[in-house]
Amino acid sequence: MRLICLLIGYGFGCIQTAYITGKAVKKVDVRDYGSGSAGMTNVIRVVGKRAGLVVFICDVLKAIAAFVVCSLIFRGGGSFFLAGFPLEPGLYAGLGVLLGHNFPFFLKFKGGKGIASSLGVMLVLDWRAALAVYVIGFCVIAVSRYVSLGSLIMVLLFPLILVGLSHHPEIVVITLIMAAMAFFLHRGNIQRLLSGTERKLVLSGNRAGPPDC
Repeated sequence: MRLICLLIGYGFGCIQTAYITGKAVKKVDVRDYGSGSAGMTNVIRVVGKRAGLVVFICDVLKAIAAFVVCSLIFRGGGSFFLAGFPLEPGLYAGLGVLLGHNFPFFLKFKGGKGIASSLGVMLVLDWRAALAVYVIGFCVIAVSRYVSLGSLIMVLLFPLILVGLSHHPEIVVITLIMAAMAFFLHRGNIQRLLSGTERKLVLSGNRAGPPDC
């Protein structure tokens, strides 16, 4: 079951909305510009804010869709299912989505960094923990204007909150793996945060644009 859910999730994750948007709107590969990442913030830089918003929504929804599909196939549960069903089918699908999004085989394993899809997985896994980390993370972004910092705080806090909510250790371990993947892919951002050279979120009036996440 776990392997099948990973594979199904990987298929959903390989729907590279940032890459598709760049090709459809400007006929460019967004990975050739900006940060080189196929994610929302790089699409904002290269294509525009509306396109970036579309990519963000689609990346969240593909994670939710994979979670729901595998939960239905394997009688799993989640935030919007009846209580008492296991979370593993949807969670492994969510992990697969992140693997497909971050490492798509048809793009030479060069994709995005998975934050938007991670937010989708959080929501359908446990909406209580998700809302808590959303509030904290977006407050950090609003105050610091570092999207990468807020993103990393969210993926790190989520498994810790799951521990407080008494989730099964396997659930916590998988979410920790998701967080570790995000930290690995953001290692450049972390170095820039520590050196004070990370770009801040700019909504208007500055061509620097938002930082990479």
